[in-house]
Amino acid sequence: MAVTGLSTMTEPATPVTQPPKLLDRLRAACRVRHYSIRTEDAYHDWVKRFILFHGKRHPREMGEPEVNAFLTHLAVEGRVAASTQNQALAALLFLYEYVLERPLDRLGGVVRAQRPKRLPVILSRAEVQGVLDHLDGTPRLIALLLYGAGLRVTECLSLRVHDLDFDRHEILVRHGKGGKDRRTMVPRAVAGPLSGHLDRVRGLFAADRAAGVPGVYLPDAIGRKYPSAGVEWGWQWVFPSAQLSVDPRSGVRRRHHAHPSAVNRSIVKAVRAAGVTKHATAHSLRHAFATHLLEDGHDIRTVQQLLGHASVETTMVYTHVLNAGGLGVRSPADRLLGGQAGGA
Repeated sequence: MAVTGLSTMTEPATPVTQPPKLLDRLRAACRVRHYSIRTEDAYHDWVKRFILFHGKRHPREMGEPEVNAFLTHLAVEGRVAASTQNQALAALLFLYEYVLERPLDRLGGVVRAQRPKRLPVILSRAEVQGVLDHLDGTPRLIALLLYGAGLRVTECLSLRVHDLDFDRHEILVRHGKGGKDRRTMVPRAVAGPLSGHLDRVRGLFAADRAAGVPGVYLPDAIGRKYPSAGVEWGWQWVFPSAQLSVDPRSGVRRRHHAHPSAVNRSIVKAVRAAGVTKHATAHSLRHAFATHLLEDGHDIRTVQQLLGHASVETTMVYTHVLNAGGLGVRSPADRLLGGQAGGA
């Protein structure tokens, strides 16, 4: 018997949501673990190259042999540096363990790129002075912190106002290399110029607030715990960018810190202008910081802590400059000629 009085209209079908794509899941896994945007982008690009190398096969259909083949290709045909190959390996290990949830077994038979044993480029005190003499404004202030506090470029640019303690002459480096925090000094010679710089930054901060610019990017869950922290003075960048930019993760247009490439260009230009023939970069100022502290007799363990090295063996590379000449050995030419330069 037919039932009457009921609507014959069918209910709308529930839309089927597509599962997130592999590369989107990779990015999500990076963000859950608070990886930097640079690491996230690098892992994304390596996984994409891995997929394209194997004819767009899905990684879940592949495993150790395909990873071995890709890494070997990078070393043999690509001739990449050892650090580049290691980054590719880290990206693939992350993919299989945290995204596909199928950790790779021991990889064997991979042709490894050779890591050359290179010594850091060390600038003398006179050369550092020459470079600083060809810098002014904010680039000079950043260079002074690289040399005077041993900061990496990204560490310097990531400083927030509340990371500076002028009373104790300390800088708190948050989430440095390896995710570690450490303390280093605010050079007394830099304290005055740095304080004046912050006064100018505060004017830019006030202009942003008046214009309704969203607050600065906040790490981890700070934005959820303290929604207004992004517009507080203490959270502002010490070295903000002159231009607003779109946050690649949130899509919000806000003020980020200055870009490392601009700092590197300014310092390399100053190196050339100073007539320094060494292949020096912004990072060379950090090398000079460590070397000059050791030359002044400071303990290597103290220098290790100031640099944020996990092992003192890393810091030991700077000890090669503590001996005069080649490992402190007197040249036989000096003995033969009695220290006088021979004629042509």
